[in-house]
Amino acid sequence: MPHIPQGGTAQLELLPFAQALAQAEEPNGDYDVKKWLYVPNTYQEYRYLLGTRGNKPLICIGINPSTARPDALDNTLKSVERIALGNGYDSFLMFNVYAQRATDPDAMERSCNAALHRENLAAFRYALGLGKEPAVWAAWGTIVDRRAYLRTCLAELLEAGREAGARWFRAGPLSRQGHPHHPLYLRKDTVLDPFDLEAYLAILGGTS
Repeated sequence: MPHIPQGGTAQLELLPFAQALAQAEEPNGDYDVKKWLYVPNTYQEYRYLLGTRGNKPLICIGINPSTARPDALDNTLKSVERIALGNGYDSFLMFNVYAQRATDPDAMERSCNAALHRENLAAFRYALGLGKEPAVWAAWGTIVDRRAYLRTCLAELLEAGREAGARWFRAGPLSRQGHPHHPLYLRKDTVLDPFDLEAYLAILGGTS
């Protein structure tokens, strides 16, 4: 079933990332918490993180979450997992530039909820700290143009990644506008290539 936002996230009582993470560490009858990291650990109007646990994770960044959850990955996340494993990582974490769930990105809210973005940024910093050499896969495709605030969010992710010494990658060819390829339809043997997020944002205008 598609996910249509039930309203703006400002109307929600957001679970702070730290609290949601603590709950995600507790046993859950719906899935194996030793295998999965799912924050929040129940289906909500937003999602901070979804992925598998390991010592060498690949952090994949999309635009916004859809309906995937533990043991019920959609085709995009199945592709993410295949490419992560094929490039020598033992796990993957799906993170998103904006945490609001929406199957159709056009249904995302028109204005950025600063509180949601703040907690989402905390989730990104946490993910960056899970590996010795953080590896981040830029995989948001062309839909980054749908909302102007996404560029500002990306600029803050760049800064957080810089503080953590993250290495940025892309998979597959860039679009004609220079956007990194979305994971769907990529071959499982696709090799990750370095991606200069700072130069990309300078062209995009996301650092203003």
